[in-house]
Amino acid sequence: MASLQLQLSLLLCCIFVGAHVEGLQNYTDALAKSILYFQGQRSGRLPPDQRIKWRSHSGLTDGSLAQVDLTGGYYDAGDNVKFNFPMAFTTTMLSWSILEYGKRLGPELGNARAALRWGSDYLLKSATATPGRLYVGVGDPNADHKCWERPEDMDTPRTVYYVSPQNPGSDVAAETAAALAAASMVFKAADPKYSAKLLVVAKNVMEFARKYTGAYSDKLGSAVCPFYCSYSGYKDELLWGASWLLRATNDVSYLTYLKSLGANDNADIFSWDNKFAGARVLLSRV
Repeated sequence: MASLQLQLSLLLCCIFVGAHVEGLQNYTDALAKSILYFQGQRSGRLPPDQRIKWRSHSGLTDGSLAQVDLTGGYYDAGDNVKFNFPMAFTTTMLSWSILEYGKRLGPELGNARAALRWGSDYLLKSATATPGRLYVGVGDPNADHKCWERPEDMDTPRTVYYVSPQNPGSDVAAETAAALAAASMVFKAADPKYSAKLLVVAKNVMEFARKYTGAYSDKLGSAVCPFYCSYSGYKDELLWGASWLLRATNDVSYLTYLKSLGANDNADIFSWDNKFAGARVLLSRV
């Protein structure tokens, strides 16, 4: 998901700098292209209003090996794999940018919400398809990295990966909870029913992350490493997920939980893997 994360950085930069500065780049155009880029990464059955016409339906059988529907979501960078860990982080950050700068997005607000919903819909499926499981990826990354083909034509295995009480993944689960909680705030006024559903599932996934602790890469091995190993462990995601749920619900039980976790001072980076710095910034806003 590195490419989408770069687009998010550009999106935030465009909003912050302003719509257009005489003699410099047209940031309105850059912002529109940043959001449009998400459509180029879409997986699944594309809607009639798809603006990037050279992309078509793909990954329509995703999840079938586990007899569930895992269509949709976003492909990772130039690959045809769907890695939920960085995808959930991208979804969280897209929500955060809309919450912070939505009033400055102008006509792109609707497109930003559509990009967000494409990710949150998929994460909802991943979290609710099978009781006791959180699906965290589709596609064999090792086979995919050896094969260059567009997703519409891919013939590499669409292997399904998940975490469970027996094989926990607090990091990917807490990040998924953060993504769903953040998205629930974006859609609270625009689509209250959808927002409520997102929040209910976010709470359930966060409880799963808290109850069954462990790093998802410890169990999934080469299915996620060295691509998106949980190098920083899972404590930062627990802080991050609880921080978003605190903001979305104002439930003091999440604050109590945050205090029980504590945090070290090594918070000089913020990325798809390490959320300590982001959690602190978020908590400073609560």
